[in-house]
Amino acid sequence: MQAPLVDRFGRVHRDLRISLTDRCSLRCTYCMPAEGVPWLARDTMLSTEEIVRVARVGVELGITEIRLTGGEPLLRTDVVDVVRRLTALTGPEGSPEVSLTTNALRLPGLAAPLRDAGLERVNISLDTLDRARFQQLTRRDRLVETLAGVAAAEAAGLSPIKINAVAMRGVNDDEVVALTRWAVDHGYQMRFIEQMPLDGGHTWDRVTMVTQAEILERLTSAFTLTEVPGRGAAPAELWSVDGGPETVGVIASVSAPFCGACDRLRLTADGQLRACLFSQTETDVRALVRADGTDVDAALGDAYRRCLAGKKAGHDIDDPTFLQPTRPMSAIGG
Repeated sequence: MQAPLVDRFGRVHRDLRISLTDRCSLRCTYCMPAEGVPWLARDTMLSTEEIVRVARVGVELGITEIRLTGGEPLLRTDVVDVVRRLTALTGPEGSPEVSLTTNALRLPGLAAPLRDAGLERVNISLDTLDRARFQQLTRRDRLVETLAGVAAAEAAGLSPIKINAVAMRGVNDDEVVALTRWAVDHGYQMRFIEQMPLDGGHTWDRVTMVTQAEILERLTSAFTLTEVPGRGAAPAELWSVDGGPETVGVIASVSAPFCGACDRLRLTADGQLRACLFSQTETDVRALVRADGTDVDAALGDAYRRCLAGKKAGHDIDDPTFLQPTRPMSAIGG
C-alpha cells in the first residue's frame, strides 16, 4: 500500500474536487460579469479518459470522496458516464463516494440517470426564493426550473440534498430565515456561505461581506440552534434546528477559516491540480496524461505529492499581502 497523501502540516487528503467544465448556464453576480469570462480552450480540457486516469491514481493514494463541480458540471454531455466510471474506481478503502455541485437546471432529465450511475448526493446552489431577485442575481429568469431540479433530485432519491446560498449584504441576507425554513420544511440541509474573493470581476470587499456571526444572529432570532459536534474536515459548521433532525450550516471561509482540518485537493477542467481555492500555483497533470513514453501513473502520483508539498497552512485572506487568484471560481471549480 502506498503512503497516504499527507502535506507538511500532517493533514491527510481524502477529498478531490474535479471541475468538469468552466462553462455555466447562469451569470451569478458574485461569480462572473454579465458578459461572462473568457472560456478555457476546448483542446485544453481533460477528456473523460484523462479525468478518470488522474482520479484513479488519486483513489489509489487514498482519495475517498470525489465532488464534481464547474462551472456547471451538468453541461458536460457525458456527465453520466463520468460518474459511472468514477464510482467504479477502487482504492485501499473501496470505491469513492461521488457527489456533485450544480445549479439544478438540468436535473429534471439527469437526476435518475446520475443516481443509477452511482451518484450519491447533490449540493444545489440557490441564493433566493424570490423570482425577481433570482433573475437579478443570476441574470437569468430560471427560478422555476431550478426548483424543478431540486424536486427531481429528491424524487430520484439523491440524499442528502444540500442547498448552498451565498449570503450577500443588501441582496439576499434578509432571506436567511426564509431559506432555512423552506429547507427544513422539505427535509433539505441549508448551507450559507460567506462570500469569498473568487469573483471573475475582482469586486469582492470584506467590508460588505455577511459574516457567520451575522448569519447566526438572524437564525437565532427565529430558531433554536444547537451546535452539532464532530465537524471533522467538513467545511460547514452545523447546528440542529429546533431540536432537529434538520440542520443548518455556515461555511465561514473568511471569518472563521477551517484550513487546519482541510483535506481537499482540486483538479481544474484543464488539468491543473490545486492544493487550495486561493492558491497562486498549480501543478500540471494534463501534460503528464498526454505525454508519450513515460510511466504516467507514477508521474501522476509524484504530481499529487508535489502539489501538496506547496500547500500553505492557511489561505491568508487576512494577510495584507493576500492576492486574489487570477482564475475565477468558475475556472477553478468549487
